[in-house]
Amino acid sequence: MNTTELNNILSNFDVNTSNLTYKKIDTGYINDSFYVSKDGERKYVLQKINTNVFKKIEAIKNNINLSINKLDDINYHKIKFIKTSTENIFYNSKKDYWRLMKYVSGSYTKDNAENINDAYEAGRILSLFHLLLKDEDPIRYIDTLDNFHKLPYRINEFEVALENSNTNLIKECSEEINYSKEMFDRLNVFYNSELPERICHNDAKLNNILFSSSDKGLCMIDMDTIMKGYFHYDFGDAVRTIVNPASEEEKDLSKIIFNKSLFKAFIDGLRSNGDFLSKKECELLPLSTALMPFIHGLRALTDYLNGNIYYKVNYPKQNLIRSRSLFAFSKLALEHKDYMKGIIES
Repeated sequence: MNTTELNNILSNFDVNTSNLTYKKIDTGYINDSFYVSKDGERKYVLQKINTNVFKKIEAIKNNINLSINKLDDINYHKIKFIKTSTENIFYNSKKDYWRLMKYVSGSYTKDNAENINDAYEAGRILSLFHLLLKDEDPIRYIDTLDNFHKLPYRINEFEVALENSNTNLIKECSEEINYSKEMFDRLNVFYNSELPERICHNDAKLNNILFSSSDKGLCMIDMDTIMKGYFHYDFGDAVRTIVNPASEEEKDLSKIIFNKSLFKAFIDGLRSNGDFLSKKECELLPLSTALMPFIHGLRALTDYLNGNIYYKVNYPKQNLIRSRSLFAFSKLALEHKDYMKGIIES
């Protein structure tokens, strides 16, 4: 989109649109995002919601409105949404939904934990997020994505894709398909146990944590997926992106590692706000570090078998590469299960 088109979008929010420039943010698989600068100084973040993925805009609006005032603490930065002239957090333009947030000066996100401090701060912010929302009534929150992290549903999606895929694709993915089938029963334990539902971020990757210019964790960002879930969803997503420096699209699987010191630092940060998990939740934490990369890998594999219709891809085999990388970390997490158990129980 050009500057004139983006200015037209911004004119519907409570901002002055003169002397604005835009820079596309080239991260993320779903929404389109832009930094908005005025007179050369970064002021806002503008996002266009991908309504092919997020179809339930009213649910997103409901959950953000419920949670945003709770997510405000001396140690947790409150995200400021700029409202439209009709006092809405979304502007609807030709079936596209846009939102505008105030940019926090000097803030940044990172794809990798570069040191102990990064991992500690990620754990601290994640636990504070959950503590601030622990008294929220899950019934009031609407699922923004149905069955998002529910493995039984993802298994069914995978099986339908497998049934409808062509022979060549199935042969190409045979190793990933066989691994998937082996893991189904092992990881379904989460859905056969009595775990408490919490209000979760549900996409708690490291790059969804905002850091300050002094390298302190500020808050969780990208709030479209805030809804009911298990704490393990957030824990597993955070760990897989903190202890492993390789990207989800790493082709050289030897680069996928489990950094023990970063895991311990993450747990220390998580504990810094006090204990809030049940005994049963704690017991399943190590396994969740295999669950989440497996679910993401299974979804990528399913999308590949379906012809790449869900995720944005830059080349035809991107989803297959993602599934291989994510499955490799899932295997590695299982190998470190006893180590993680010892750290968590210590």
